[in-house]
Amino acid sequence: METKKNWLEYDVQEMVDGDKDCLWHHLKPHKCFETQEQMIIVEGKGLVVKDIRGREFLDATSGGVWSVMVGYGRDSIAEAVCEQMKKMNYFAGAYGNIPAIKFAKKLLEKLPNHDKVYFSNSGSEANEKAYKIVRQASRINPGRKGKYKIMYRDRDYHGTTIGAMSSSGHAQRKHDFGPFVEGFVEFPHCSCYRCPYDKTYGECNIECARKVEDIILKEGADTIGGLIVEPITAGGGILRPVKEYYPILREICTKYDIWLIVDEVVCGFGRTGKFWGHEHYDFDPDIITMAKGLASSYEALSATVVKQKIYDLFLNDPTDPETRLDYFRDISTYGGCTAPMTAALESTRIIDDENLVENSRVMGEYLLERLHELEKYDSVGEVRGQGLFCGIEYVNNKETKEPVTEEQMAQLMGNVLAENVIVGRTNSSFHGLNNVMNFAPCLIITKEQVDTIVNAVATAIEKTF
Repeated sequence: METKKNWLEYDVQEMVDGDKDCLWHHLKPHKCFETQEQMIIVEGKGLVVKDIRGREFLDATSGGVWSVMVGYGRDSIAEAVCEQMKKMNYFAGAYGNIPAIKFAKKLLEKLPNHDKVYFSNSGSEANEKAYKIVRQASRINPGRKGKYKIMYRDRDYHGTTIGAMSSSGHAQRKHDFGPFVEGFVEFPHCSCYRCPYDKTYGECNIECARKVEDIILKEGADTIGGLIVEPITAGGGILRPVKEYYPILREICTKYDIWLIVDEVVCGFGRTGKFWGHEHYDFDPDIITMAKGLASSYEALSATVVKQKIYDLFLNDPTDPETRLDYFRDISTYGGCTAPMTAALESTRIIDDENLVENSRVMGEYLLERLHELEKYDSVGEVRGQGLFCGIEYVNNKETKEPVTEEQMAQLMGNVLAENVIVGRTNSSFHGLNNVMNFAPCLIITKEQVDTIVNAVATAIEKTF
């Protein structure tokens, strides 16, 4: 009789060697792994992860990319997914399935001004779907003919595909992947700390938002169909716009019939202390994209959510030879399949039942308060954030705001890790401005864990500078 394989068993050295010999890791230079060992994470519970050598770390990054909202090791999610996969593991998204229907209904309860949900697998895909909706509408709808261009903000990030990178304001990260897709138009970022117009908030008339209209007119308002933003710029350095910013942007988009797309891939599902990041501002998007926390990274899942007025543009007459192909002709092999929907349903239940959005707000305020204490150090230029999504921008001179170097940041990050805490940073995205440390712990974090994180950073600062 064949013995059932236990896939959880492994030999430590075999795995260390296998990692070196077989894997090409994300966003990392691999030359260093010729002489040093890659960290291999094997276990997690709550906010604590363990590596293959048995070392434990407090994770302040929710899995490295801000996506494990409800913490590691949730039995109820694993059990729900297991039961669903035994019953029905997959059928294509052109057909319906019960978990997808249930989760779409749950999502729309959280977004009462929106009406239809399109599922895919990643944030990059969710944004690609939004762009394709804009592009196809500009061809099939007489009222939107020629409105194919999409505007995006400097320092925002919207994904890793060529299309999504075309709309991302990360010049250094994009550098070697061009040429990019035509029809994407950049506008300036909204950081008050490094204002692109050298203005001061309170005396600036929110020029960073108002200048968008000038760019629209220069490009031709009749050519622009969409404008995409992150509620809070994430990988670009945790940049939180002022309260007046988005209402101004909404007014401009409405004036020129431009669909305002909000990328909630990072900020959604409680990260900022509200369920959606855009809820901190008084405006209503036309299209909302989301991923990461959608299923708390227990499964891969993303969604693109639209208003009825947009969905209706694709209700073609299948008997008319002129319009029979005017439906949204897109597909995602695993988009909307059963297991991710089940994980998302259970993860969302946990967020609601355990009041984790409120915990994000309360613990986020405490985290920001503790981080502000670090402003006593000469190297801390600015502390900023919202909810459990915060950042520290490090400088060599507080007056001139000269950024610390890549080498200094690498040393600082290593010193934090030496305290058994994992934090994040801007990762080779901007020439000379990869100087922001970020914090995005799971929403279940406690006050004591916040203290552990901040104390580790303080120790690392003192060792580094």
